[in-house]
Amino acid sequence: MAKKVVATLKKEGGVEMVKVIRTIKSPKTGAYTFREEIVTADRVQEILGKK
Repeated sequence: MAKKVVATLKKEGGVEMVKVIRTIKSPKTGAYTFREEIVTADRVQEILGKK
């Protein structure tokens, strides 16, 4: 089922989606966690710019 969804997104005229993975440092423990988001390609710089 997932293959069909991915194939649909890659068709001509479809919206290009990008997976963004950011590291976030915990202020209490100092450990790093990862936050994953799936966004449209035109919003990548906007997402990476915010903290």
